[in-house]
Amino acid sequence: MPRKKTRYSLVPLNVIGYRSNRRPGVPGSHAPDCCDRSCPLSHRAIGPLTLRGRTFSRAELLEIQRLVASSPHEHRSALSKRVCRTLGWYQHNGRLKDRSCRDVLLKLEALGLLRLPPRRRPPVRRRPIPLTDRSAPYPPLVVRPRDVGLDHVSIVTGSRCAEQERQWNEYVERYHPLGFGVSPGPHVKYCVMVNRTPIACLAFGGAAWKIEARDRWIGWGDRERKAGLHRVVNNTRFVILPWARTPNLASRILSLAVRRLGDDWSRRYGYRPLLLETFVHAEAHRGSCYRAANWRLVGHTKGRGRMDRHFRADQPRKLVFVYPLDDHAVARLRSG
Repeated sequence: MPRKKTRYSLVPLNVIGYRSNRRPGVPGSHAPDCCDRSCPLSHRAIGPLTLRGRTFSRAELLEIQRLVASSPHEHRSALSKRVCRTLGWYQHNGRLKDRSCRDVLLKLEALGLLRLPPRRRPPVRRRPIPLTDRSAPYPPLVVRPRDVGLDHVSIVTGSRCAEQERQWNEYVERYHPLGFGVSPGPHVKYCVMVNRTPIACLAFGGAAWKIEARDRWIGWGDRERKAGLHRVVNNTRFVILPWARTPNLASRILSLAVRRLGDDWSRRYGYRPLLLETFVHAEAHRGSCYRAANWRLVGHTKGRGRMDRHFRADQPRKLVFVYPLDDHAVARLRSG
């Protein structure tokens, strides 16, 4: 009589497509040389797997598999929060790293390490930003840099004003060369208003994971970078709106936003950043406003982009600027 098959949420590891910090076939590697799909993870000598800036040990991978296998009908969001609590995976402000955990679970499923419960609803995709009359151009405005102060810089993030958020999004989508593109993680958005007229928009968000020029300037190795990367914040968007073109205005606004960023970031996320970074298209711009605002040019990117895994270097090279927010920022970043 044939044996009855048992259905499991836990599925075997598919070695094909597996990527870790161990190389298959190299002596001492923990990744197996076989492609046997029937061998469960618990019977394989699998080494650490790094995803979303965290290295998961074999024991943690097994624990994630156990949690998923024991919750075949649980909502994916609730499951990711349970994984975060079990592994002690928290943001620096004490909140769960729920969004990062959901990405990790999807990647583990794609690698064949587990099978998630079915989706309750289709994945949400960012809708195009519609351009309306709210972002239409204003008449030319004469603004002297010295007439712009901290009281003209207002924070948009967390303002609980949906209209202000939509207006900021539209301005950036319409007038910034890269359009709207704010990181879904920690970020702060500013709008600069003079006489009730918007003249600039800025955004600051999470730092790039690995930038050779920046890491070399700080003196970071892999361990120090993992420990201190949250203290680096990227100026992801900065645009002076076209009706307010005035010499030296950009550097003035940039300096004002930098002066208040530390306090605003600390209030929202529970810690103060130590260093700012930004990337400027090397072929199109010199980064003059950053130079005038005392940012430091530390090198160039390699043109690979954040998601390049094949060393194609098919992206434009960019200037890498940094700005320490603390006199001892570099030393503190090196110490982790």
